[in-house]
Amino acid sequence: MKKSRFTETQIVSILKQYDGGTAAADLCREHGISTATLYNWKAKYGGLEASQLKRIKELEEENNKLKRMYADVSIQRDALKDLIEKKL
Repeated sequence: MKKSRFTETQIVSILKQYDGGTAAADLCREHGISTATLYNWKAKYGGLEASQLKRIKELEEENNKLKRMYADVSIQRDALKDLIEKKL
């Protein structure tokens, strides 16, 4: 996936300008983005504050960490199960 040249906090600030009444065409021209990008950002980040966005990122990282831990434990369990079956 292509990395955006804008951080999430920058995106939120641009959306706040848009919600403040700045015209979409002017805002897009100022920041060098297309109107489609602006509307995609609005769909994804609309209504979020920077602190909420930070919390969401933290939760996603924690969720990924827990998924990796579960996968490791599952692999170990399967290996032990196979070992016990071979001995019996």
